[in-house]
Amino acid sequence: MTKQTKPALQVLIVAVPETAGSALYGMIDVLAAAGNIWQTLVGTEPASRLFEPLIVSPSREPFRCGHAIPVMPDLSVEDDPSAEIIILPEIWLGPDEQISGRYTALIEWVRRRYRAGATLYSACSGALMLAETGLLDGCEATSHWGYENLFRQCYPKVRFRPETNLAFADPAGRIVTAGGTTSWHDLALHIIARHASPGEALRIAKVYLLKWHDEGQLPFATLVRRSPHADAVVKSCEAWLSDHFREADALEKAVQQAAIPERTLKRRFKAATGTTLIERLQNIRIEQAKQLLETTSLPVDEISSEAGYEDASFFRRLFKRRTGLSPSQYRRMFQPISRM
Repeated sequence: MTKQTKPALQVLIVAVPETAGSALYGMIDVLAAAGNIWQTLVGTEPASRLFEPLIVSPSREPFRCGHAIPVMPDLSVEDDPSAEIIILPEIWLGPDEQISGRYTALIEWVRRRYRAGATLYSACSGALMLAETGLLDGCEATSHWGYENLFRQCYPKVRFRPETNLAFADPAGRIVTAGGTTSWHDLALHIIARHASPGEALRIAKVYLLKWHDEGQLPFATLVRRSPHADAVVKSCEAWLSDHFREADALEKAVQQAAIPERTLKRRFKAATGTTLIERLQNIRIEQAKQLLETTSLPVDEISSEAGYEDASFFRRLFKRRTGLSPSQYRRMFQPISRM
């Protein structure tokens, strides 16, 4: 008597013209291979397809997504398709660009599917489409670290976590967001482990040489980023800190340079940039330390001093809190390999 195999689990992957083709087709390829590629290569057990990934778009008309990659949708949101799993992959969107109002029918379909019991997953900037649904309000979520300001400005109710690689919006795990560009690897492995088995996720990782980014996004994130605002006093303060961050009394002098009450400056700085004065100074110093770790062989204690910290133990703790790695781990990860 032959063993009864379960039907493949249908997965709907959203595609729009802004979608990144690598994430879209990479996710399709990996999910479609689950349950059969390892089994075919090794021949130890019968192969069976575990997932059936399908592309769903605003219409069934073919189009080209990011970098002119052709897309032929299997389904349209007008069909109101249902599935246990819905994935919103990465979209090409500038850090100051909004997606609000572009795909109202698609956004409403995602809301409707969630209310009907679907589990929602997003990779990288796909979280912006999830944020548009309002389902992330009051919840933790992640995306590429470059979208932190966009989330703060457009989706202030979302508790944005740039440091993590997977964020769970609810205790049941029915909304999961993944971080940076290649975090779709982590998301695909998570989906396979959760909806098939951890063993199958491990087998897929071995076949595709997928690496679980357990270090998160912090080591890759730029701590000092441009925050567009019109506060001239704050801009002047930002510039002064960038030039004088090594000075022991940099904060006190920055307040003096601003020529307004300290409390007023702190309030305006936070409102304009999303960070406090002390956070900006610390971020500038840590970025200087990162650059020295990447490009020099200076001892960590010396780098601490160059970054503006005489207390090297405090510097080490702060560096790990900001980057997720110790200074020596960061150097091993990012310093170029010397060539003879």
